[in-house]
Amino acid sequence: MKLILPRFRRSRRGGYTLTELALAMMMGIMVAFMLLAIFNQQISFLRIFNAQSFLTTEAPILNNYLSRVMNSAEGFRLYHSVSDVTNNQPQDLKDAKVLMLRFKEQNGTFRASALSFEDPLDENKGLGLYFRSVVDDTNALGIAEWALSNKPTDVTFSVVDGILLARITGPNGEEITYSGTQQL
Repeated sequence: MKLILPRFRRSRRGGYTLTELALAMMMGIMVAFMLLAIFNQQISFLRIFNAQSFLTTEAPILNNYLSRVMNSAEGFRLYHSVSDVTNNQPQDLKDAKVLMLRFKEQNGTFRASALSFEDPLDENKGLGLYFRSVVDDTNALGIAEWALSNKPTDVTFSVVDGILLARITGPNGEEITYSGTQQL
């Protein structure tokens, strides 16, 4: 004799059990936390990169220009401001904002130019390190023709033991010092 057991019918309703739903939600939350951690890490790397961008982009350009100009100058003078240059004030050997450079031409004559850390208000260019031509022998400065950089927050020129120093402070407080030739 064969025993026949009643068959339980399984319902054909679609759906997930509570355990399956909890497991899927936990996996989703874990993926979300991992993505959030990766995002925060990328934001941190971006902050570090932006903090270092002055040193990696502007500083090498300034180094190249200042090294060439300062070493090829025949002589220099330092002034506290652009107005001190035009008013024939005495030069300032410490924490000057204007570097007046004198170059000897091939024909034996001299020409001068200036590097100034300023905000040329009449030209609306913003604070930066600017190149200016000297118009004539009366130290009349031309307009700020172009900016070497608008990124520095401070630029000072000083003479220490006869050596010209240019100290440039970047937007994040980084400080770079360039040295030039002896004062003539």
